Amino acid sequence: MFTLFFREINNFFNNLIGYISIGVFLLINSLFLWVFPLDTNVLQSGYANIEGLFSMGPFVFLFLIPAITMRFFADEKKSGTIEFLLTKPLSDLQIVMAKYMAAFVLVVFSLLPTLIYVITVYNFGLPVGNMDMGATWGSYLGLLFLGAAFVSIGLFASSLTDNQIVSFVVSIFLCGFAYIGFEFIYTLDLFGNIDLFIRNLGIYSHYTSISRGVVDSRDVLYFISLIALFLLLTKIKIESRKWN
Repeated sequence: MFTLFFREINNFFNNLIGYISIGVFLLINSLFLWVFPLDTNVLQSGYANIEGLFSMGPFVFLFLIPAITMRFFADEKKSGTIEFLLTKPLSDLQIVMAKYMAAFVLVVFSLLPTLIYVITVYNFGLPVGNMDMGATWGSYLGLLFLGAAFVSIGLFASSLTDNQIVSFVVSIFLCGFAYIGFEFIYTLDLFGNIDLFIRNLGIYSHYTSISRGVVDSRDVLYFISLIALFLLLTKIKIESRKWN
């Protein structure tokens, strides 16, 4: 299992698209935080915070994570190596988990350089350290849960096809709907008493809740359940190849 885990990480960094994906993630967030004259700009906001990272991060993740996960199963299918992989002394769940952990570690790698933003804002605040670190770490935790959820959805999308582009597009759609789709349905106010229930089915409400710096067990349980659901669906899809 760990051999497969390290193989996936090595394959990612041996491929130029890996560096490009992480580079684009950091570039876009840097532009919105430090360059573009928008509400997300740290220098123009007058406050020592990096809320712009946590408001823009999910939308950048919508493209970064599908770019990371699109090849995990789709490429295996196209090249025919999926059949060889399934003959290894690994269970289908171990295969799925190895690829999932590899993709999640890559997401963590993309977030680590953003700690420079925290250090910079912390030290340049007036006075030094005038920054709500509780909310900052809560927002990072929320972004990690969000990334973990998107990775599970991306893996499922990759398991559906042998075309990386199709996997990429399907993953963007599924992640986008899971993030703001239910929130949009909620704003339509069509279902009366169950509108709030529908809203809570989406990622957005739980992500924003954690980002306030208060970790609610209900939000944590939601993310764990969502991740488990899509990993289970991926496992079922991989198992179906044995029946064909």
